Amino acid sequence: MEFSVHTANPAKAETACLAVPVFNDSELLPAVAKLDDASERLISQLVESGDFDAAVGNTLMLPFAPGLGTERLLLVGLGAREKCKDAAFLKALDAAASALIKLPIDEACLAFTDVPLEDRDSAWKARKVMEAGERALYRFDTFKSQPLPRASLQRFTLLLSESDEAEQAREGAHIGVAVGQGINAARTLGNLPGNICTPRYLAEQAEKLAAGSEGRLTTEILDEDALETLGAHSLLSVGHGSREPSRLIVMRYQGAEDTTEAPHVLVGKGITFDTGGISLKPGEAMDEMKFDMCGAASVFGTVNAVLAIKPRLNLVFIVAAAENMPDGAATKPGDIIHTLKGLTVEVLNTDAEGRLVLCDALTYAERFEPASVVDIATLTGACIIG
Repeated sequence: MEFSVHTANPAKAETACLAVPVFNDSELLPAVAKLDDASERLISQLVESGDFDAAVGNTLMLPFAPGLGTERLLLVGLGAREKCKDAAFLKALDAAASALIKLPIDEACLAFTDVPLEDRDSAWKARKVMEAGERALYRFDTFKSQPLPRASLQRFTLLLSESDEAEQAREGAHIGVAVGQGINAARTLGNLPGNICTPRYLAEQAEKLAAGSEGRLTTEILDEDALETLGAHSLLSVGHGSREPSRLIVMRYQGAEDTTEAPHVLVGKGITFDTGGISLKPGEAMDEMKFDMCGAASVFGTVNAVLAIKPRLNLVFIVAAAENMPDGAATKPGDIIHTLKGLTVEVLNTDAEGRLVLCDALTYAERFEPASVVDIATLTGACIIG
């Protein structure tokens, strides 16, 4: 999604639709007050009469706005002013974006930077506006014979009250677009079925990211032979029952001026389908086990965002990818395996496979002498077994 940042009187903004936030128990925000004055108290009257309930996330579309430059006016509820925290602000933005993408318009203006939030500047607010827009545009219809029509909305214009905040709002909006697109990339990987999104498919996506990065990202794919030589038997054990070979995917981003600066490492669990192995899961909702690679999807989404933002950091991204299936060669309850760390592990439940792939991936991360390590994984079902 494209964006621009303008400092102008919102009453004179010529746009297909102008979205503005409204509290239900206090004075209008400065930008909204200007609209109210120019429209002969249209907004105030709607709130006072109860025709618009400004509860958090409620919206009211006015198809015409007399006295204003906009063709349409979208009122977005923020609830009580004293209770308006980050969560309420984000809910209101999601509601605004969802309403805007349903309109037959290609651009819209939003005036949300006036909303008072503790410790949040215009850059943060602009970032969240653009994130909401990108997420609202997301569709997953790759396999539909008749895909849904794409939204016509292509641009947000962010209206500011203070011109000295324009540059930081632009920087925030740029980050918001990158993060929103990264989120959508992760959502797509998670939504893909297990027969498409396999360990080899994830490896191919890493190679494509590197190929399109103009040299900013390098990729190394460790196949099963390389993992065997390395001694990553814990990761390999999870995929023994599958015809899909396991992979350890390593992506490196060099953004710091000092190439020797210790990198930050993200490690993602990439079980592209999890039947539980010999410790077979119940059949109900097993189709959802394609989502057991969403830790890896989050890592890939982060890579997408990083390549767009270009932070001055050194980063390493590691994905441990395998498919956990029952088979004559599958790991059995009671088997003892050796980890890359040199430890031995007795496997009592093959459906506890996430820790087996992650332990080898985390051990592999040690070679980079990282400044920090973050591992991302879907939760084990054991966390709710009491």
